[in-house]
Amino acid sequence: MTTLFISDLHLDESRPEITAAFYDFLKDRASKADALYILGDFFEAWIGDDEDSRLSREVVSALKQLSDSGVKLFVMHGNRDFLLGRTFCQQSGVTLLPDPSVVNIYGKKILLMHGDSLCTSDFEYMAFRLQARSTAWQENLLSHSLEKRRELVAYMRSQSKNMNSLKSEDIMDVCLADVISEIDKAGVDTLVHGHTHRPGKHVFSTKKTTAVRWVLGDWGEKVWFIETKANPKGTLLELKSYAI
Repeated sequence: MTTLFISDLHLDESRPEITAAFYDFLKDRASKADALYILGDFFEAWIGDDEDSRLSREVVSALKQLSDSGVKLFVMHGNRDFLLGRTFCQQSGVTLLPDPSVVNIYGKKILLMHGDSLCTSDFEYMAFRLQARSTAWQENLLSHSLEKRRELVAYMRSQSKNMNSLKSEDIMDVCLADVISEIDKAGVDTLVHGHTHRPGKHVFSTKKTTAVRWVLGDWGEKVWFIETKANPKGTLLELKSYAI
């Protein structure tokens, strides 16, 4: 029994090698798993479920094929694809999870998050996140044509890159106090998230427990994933990667 977690693929037509690596991952690993969780920033940008690019159609088809084979698929919004909606889920056979979510994996409760909500020291981003997750802001963006949305999103991405280049690395990382708060509130000892592009395993103490924070890496030179298995000693999590 195996469950897989991935995040931050940033699928985009400008990076065909990442898309190819994703299809290989589905064929070689996800097809043999019980479930696959995609924890945000699956796409570099998602401008609405009426997206008609070749990439979006092919990815939806690949996910649907995997879902139809019996693998359970879950997706969580990231800061790049928070407009993924009901139509995308229906067409691809995935279930949309709220951020955060507590899931039971082989008898072990695990807290799942994208991770951007934990970067509370980045005040500018947190203000934008609050705005962009509002119904009014999203409805206004979706009211534009696909072509106009592509222009607007490209502009926002450019602005974001410029602002991030001026920020320190610490500001764009998670705040440990918020990590501890989320873990204790959820009543778990394990958190899995992405977003920061800093893959690793972190062990620390909270008010209630000794906890582990697993951070998924972004897909670039490597494919990053967490593999979860059930064995006689309990549920085992491992962070793994391989070169693209």
